[in-house]
Parts: sequence; C-alpha cells; structure tokens
Amino acid sequence: MSGRDISICHIGFLTPGNYPDDDPLSGLEQTLQQLQYGEELGFESAWVRQRHLEPGISSASAFLAAATQRTNRIELGTAVIPIGYESPYRLAEDLATVDVLSRGRLNIGVSAGRPLHAELIGPLAFDGDWTSYDFSHDRVLRFAGNLRGSYLGDEQTFIKTPFGPQRPRLQPFAKGLIDRIWYGGGSQRSAKWAGRNGFNLLTGNVIAGEGRDDFFVAQSRLIETYRASGTERRIALGRVIVPFDSADAATRRRYRDYADGRHERTLSPQGERRTLFARDIVGTCDEILEQLFSDPILPEVSELRLELPYEFEHDQYRQILHDFVTAIAPALGWKAQPRIRAAS
Repeated sequence: MSGRDISICHIGFLTPGNYPDDDPLSGLEQTLQQLQYGEELGFESAWVRQRHLEPGISSASAFLAAATQRTNRIELGTAVIPIGYESPYRLAEDLATVDVLSRGRLNIGVSAGRPLHAELIGPLAFDGDWTSYDFSHDRVLRFAGNLRGSYLGDEQTFIKTPFGPQRPRLQPFAKGLIDRIWYGGGSQRSAKWAGRNGFNLLTGNVIAGEGRDDFFVAQSRLIETYRASGTERRIALGRVIVPFDSADAATRRRYRDYADGRHERTLSPQGERRTLFARDIVGTCDEILEQLFSDPILPEVSELRLELPYEFEHDQYRQILHDFVTAIAPALGWKAQPRIRAAS
C-alpha cells in the first residue's frame, strides 16, 4: 500500500479539554485557543469530548456555545455525548441553539447505552428509580425526532406567547442539523443501527472484538456493516497520532513514554467484552506516514480525525496540530482550502 491508495479530503481533531482540578478556567480557555489555532491551520473540524466527574468538558453544549463566538469557519463537534444522562428534548434545545450561533457548523456525536459512573450520577441526574430508565438506541431516536422541528399537537394546537398565538415546536429550529448527527459506533450492532437510521458514523481506536482478535479486521468489518445498510452518510476515522518533528528532546521522550504506557492493551483483547485497541502512532512524520500508509482502514474513508492524547500541555497540543497539518495531512491527499493560510 502507498499514499496513492489514501485520499483524505477532510481533517479534524479531537481535543480532551482537560484542565487542572483547581483551575478549570485556564484549561477551558486553552482549549478554546486550540480550536482557534486549528481553524487558522486549516482543519475542517474540531471535536470535544464530554466526560463526567473528570477535570474536562462536562457540558459540550455550553463549551461549544463559547467556541461559536471564537471561531468562524471550522466545524464544531461533540465526540461523544453519552445520551443516557440527557433529556432528549432539552439536549435538542441546547444543541439547536449552539448550531444557530455557529451558523450551521455543529456536528453532534452521541452514544447510547448505560452511561459511565451511573451508580454515582444516576441518583443525582434522575428522579425516581433511574435503574429502570431506557438507555437504548431509542433515546437517540427521540432526540433526533425533536431536532426535526415538527409541530406539537395537531393543526389546531396553538400556544400563547408575547408575539401572539404560535404553533408549538422546538425552538430554535436549526435547519439541517438533523443531518449532522453522528453515532459513536464500536460494535456491529451499533454500526448497522446507525446506518439504517441515517446517522453519520464515528469510529476510532477502540472497537468491540466480537470474535475478532485483530483490531483492523474488526474495524473494517464495522465499516462494511455500516455501508451495507445502504447509507451514504459520512464516516470519520479517528487515530491517536503524535508527531514530534518540531518538539524538543524532553517532549519527544514524554510522547514515547506515553505511548509505551498504553502499548500493552493493544496486544490482546481486553476485558469480558474483548475490546480491541489500536496502537498510538508516535514518532517523526516520516515514521508516522509509514504506519499510516500500511493502515488498511485509511483507504476506506475520506475523513480523518486526529485524536489528541490526555495529559499533555497546551504548547504540546499546538505543536502536534502544526506538525500534522504541515507534514502528514498533505501526504495523505489532503489539501488546505485556498483561502486558508497555514499558521506558523
């Protein structure tokens, strides 16, 4: 395989949004600056994680509302919101507002299933016996249904407002947002379901083995299942990629140590669900390109998401983004938009 087999036309990045426990403002501000810098470099999209009980972004909608006012062109995304803790209606209101503020740049990544830390957060997030709540894919469908902007009630249903009688529907209505829902699919079942329901697919460096011990075989099968559903929606592939050409010696060692500490989990399926992990790709740009050219999944997609690791410093994230855009993405077929001048 060579670079000619790969044709990436859209690059994005996923940032963890972490911060010191005693100074959340500094980390959140630096993450906003990362999104601005990514836009300057020419990235087409920037994504944030939503994590609870951790020093990171716990409300993607609130954070991205701020990001809409700090960026102008780059698509903004959530990867992903565990919808189990969310009200399908209220979340739709919040994200529709963000999309309007962004002038139609929002991508919504969600996941279903019982959310993480449910035994701790469940009693705080829900009234009554939360253990009986529906955490299935149906919750995503209810959320999507609210974004469609259908009127509530029949044609004779009106509500009184300061602006006069109005037919009720979710406000604001964000036209086109329904087509920018992404599902974080890690299993055959979820990929098939996402395709059948017309959602875009996010797939990254964690996959359910489901009888396969090879990560790439399992991920290729996942994409094949998604496409077999008949959908022509977008697929975005995520990889942890850490180039260090412009980093100093100490930073290079830190990057290597980070990857070494996570390498063992990639050697065999992990846990009862036999989860498979892809290796972090760390090294010089030439070393990274050699690995990417041998990645059997890249020729199957046109969108690549650079996943930034946890626990690094702001300047290190900027260096990784810069090296990726200037030396790696172009070798994968990506071309910066003519109106965008790469930042130095």
